[in-house]
Amino acid sequence: MVDFEVVDLPASDHPAVGDTAPDFTRPLVDEEYWEDVALSDLTDEGPVLLLFHPMDGAFPATYLWNAVRDHGLPEQIQVVGVSISSPYEHKTLLAERDVDARLYSDPGAGVAEAYGIENPLDGMTGVTEHRPAVFLVDGDRTVQYAWVAQEWPEFPDYDDVADAVAEHA
Repeated sequence: MVDFEVVDLPASDHPAVGDTAPDFTRPLVDEEYWEDVALSDLTDEGPVLLLFHPMDGAFPATYLWNAVRDHGLPEQIQVVGVSISSPYEHKTLLAERDVDARLYSDPGAGVAEAYGIENPLDGMTGVTEHRPAVFLVDGDRTVQYAWVAQEWPEFPDYDDVADAVAEHA
């Protein structure tokens, strides 16, 4: 028996394949420290797999990072998460999930809004998180792969994500 309700999410106006991914600057967290970094700084180094997820500690974030690790994606491409969680929470998630990735902290959900994937939480006035989404962006920030959840909870097909990474990394 499922102990949560599946919820249809409203339509999303997110970047599609061929669009330019919005640039942003937020604290980027790794296992040691964090600093403000622009997405364009990362894409200057090569393609980036952007993974938007709900706050750290929620089961969708745990499931996503376990799947990313199990598919070996961090060994193939820069993998960067984005959520409303604080840098402190991100450091805990990285340690607990043992994932070689970095995470952007976007507590005001401004990046989610720029990407058209904000998800206002029912019963929590003024609280918005990121709906699950995956964007593979190349060195010019052109979107090469895009997946956005249409319901909550919903997860991408990680084999499809891995195939897109293999094709564009």
